[in-house]
Amino acid sequence: MPSRWIDICDLTDIPVRGSRVVRFQGAEIGVFRTASGDVHAIDNRCPHKRGPLSEGIVHDGAVTCPLHNMIIDLKSGMARGADEGCVAVYPVEIRDGERVHIKLSAA
Repeated sequence: MPSRWIDICDLTDIPVRGSRVVRFQGAEIGVFRTASGDVHAIDNRCPHKRGPLSEGIVHDGAVTCPLHNMIIDLKSGMARGADEGCVAVYPVEIRDGERVHIKLSAA
């Protein structure tokens, strides 16, 4: 399946320690910006109860699910601590110092 880079927004459209949701061909992707300014993109559904991760708290390179407090690492997509599960991770590039692009597979 071919993939392509999608220009989704300006970096300033994602608040520090916040997120934005991108919808692409039926998928919902959470795009997160950490306190240090790193940007990560992962599936927007917690592996536990499908909670909307984009509504969770961003901290320490992770996001905490707003439904049951499962912590998901933003780099690996893996659950932290005693929890188990993972979500898909999408490559992210910041182009020209301001435009956020994510790499998605086309159906």
